[in-house]
Amino acid sequence: MTDRVVVGGALFDRGRLLAARRSAPPELAGGWELPGGKVEPGESPEQALVRELREELGIESELLERIPGTWPLKPGYVLQVWTARLLAGEPQPLEDHDELRWLAPHEIDSVDWLELDRPAVREAARRLAAGAHD
Repeated sequence: MTDRVVVGGALFDRGRLLAARRSAPPELAGGWELPGGKVEPGESPEQALVRELREELGIESELLERIPGTWPLKPGYVLQVWTARLLAGEPQPLEDHDELRWLAPHEIDSVDWLELDRPAVREAARRLAAGAHD
């Protein structure tokens, strides 16, 4: 059986990265992550991420590129991450989160990222910093 894909969005806006603090499930509550969720049957990972960002944050986004790599989560699940940019709306913590923060490149380490998100966050931060002056 293949692993179920969980997608995460490194959402960029005005040189900042969006961090979302988990409110559920209890073992993840209080940890910070890149927002996203599970790919549903019949969806591509890209379609799932656009849908998840709409459901979790109430925004419209455009995916830019996949960050290379796949990170194991709990058994049977793997994380894939895309960079994305905000198209419309102001992100709100609608589902599974109780706080959102926009972080400039020098602020990336100011929140306690979930351990499993750290490699993707580091790469997203590197890309953000490289493009922050565009």
